[in-house]
Amino acid sequence: MESRSECVENDGLRVAVVGAGLAGLTAAHKLAAAGCDVVVAEKSRGPGGRMSTRREGDLRFDHGAQYFTARHPGLLDQLAVWRAEGLVQRWDARIAVIDETGIRPAKPGVDRYVGVPGMNAVCRHLAESLPDCRFGWEVAGAYRHGAGWRLESSNGKRIEAQALVVTSPPVQARGILGPAGNFSPLTSIELLPCWAVMLVLDRPLSPDWDAAFVNSGPLSWLASQASRPGRPNAHAWVLHANADWSRDHLEMDGGAVCEALFGATVSLPGAGPAKVQAARTHRWRYALARNPADTGVFWNESRRLAVAGDWCAGSRVEGAFLSGLAAASRILGQDLGT
Repeated sequence: MESRSECVENDGLRVAVVGAGLAGLTAAHKLAAAGCDVVVAEKSRGPGGRMSTRREGDLRFDHGAQYFTARHPGLLDQLAVWRAEGLVQRWDARIAVIDETGIRPAKPGVDRYVGVPGMNAVCRHLAESLPDCRFGWEVAGAYRHGAGWRLESSNGKRIEAQALVVTSPPVQARGILGPAGNFSPLTSIELLPCWAVMLVLDRPLSPDWDAAFVNSGPLSWLASQASRPGRPNAHAWVLHANADWSRDHLEMDGGAVCEALFGATVSLPGAGPAKVQAARTHRWRYALARNPADTGVFWNESRRLAVAGDWCAGSRVEGAFLSGLAAASRILGQDLGT
């Protein structure tokens, strides 16, 4: 993303990045390329955030972000690199739109891309290129320490840095930053939940479509995993509930969630009488923003604090990438924005 020679004056600048989703890893990669000493702290066991992929035996389920589009020149340029490296391919799926009026094809002319062999491919590649990514490192708090920052983990470990990038959802960022997180975007932007169901069926769900936007009932989306490049040829599907249903049933038992969403699925136009052979659920407490910002990043110069994430730039995968670039640019004094 950057040549190291562009910012040699940042050699040795210690930057801590909270979160190993696309925003955090994009920022970390740009900062490391500019000569900064970067450490990434991620509470999960691996990278990806909502671009994670769940493995079940030989199967892979993209149970968070389903695909991404690219419009901004910066992402279009990076997309060409990722495609050349075999990390991303275009997803040429037959996509339907289903609502009370029936079923119709989605509008043509949209290029959708997915990671290969899973949506987390890009994040995994970025993490592997960095010298210090600490997984299973849950940040309990970030505190001012002299002119910089001290991060403390839930098990008593510490990281000290001169600058800080936080890419957690707003409510979690507030918890990490304490009084330093008491500013408007972190208190006013709401991230909505999403229940995801991962299914293995005994037969094809539909002969006519591979995925569908659903605008009625509890569902918002469903997609065949086999229709994605680089995936096994199995009757594996991901279902997403809409935000309102997910919020109203946030504490529902996973088995009951699966039963409700699968029942809604087989009732869709064109869906066949499939049976469930295996099922898993995942509750995304913080998925898409109801009211995303368009600033790219929130920056505090005096504290050398950047707060970033897809919710800062439209709440899409492209927004996560651009927000990560903007966060790194602020720390490097480039102020490139998005």
